[in-house]
Amino acid sequence: MGLTCTGEGRDIRIALEGEVDHHQARRLMEQTDREIDRRLPKRVVLDLGGVTFMDSSGIAVLLRAYKRTVELGGALTVRNVPEQADKVLRAAGLERIIRFE
Repeated sequence: MGLTCTGEGRDIRIALEGEVDHHQARRLMEQTDREIDRRLPKRVVLDLGGVTFMDSSGIAVLLRAYKRTVELGGALTVRNVPEQADKVLRAAGLERIIRFE
């Protein structure tokens, strides 16, 4: 599982790759928090295009990134959600809270 952060200024893109499961969730949340705290973005794009599997732990990863971004006065968008992950996230109703593209 990997996490890559790119972007300039106060716009960042955080790309996740591999499996987002209970084994990886805590590490992903810590890395995401670290990048958001370091860059203080106004706009965060969370790119899930490289995710091969996601269980309910992925919900916590997205909610944590959303909460931290909103605390800084920013906005979070989730992009490139694979079909399997989309089912997990929509079953939890995250599309009512977080913007998906």
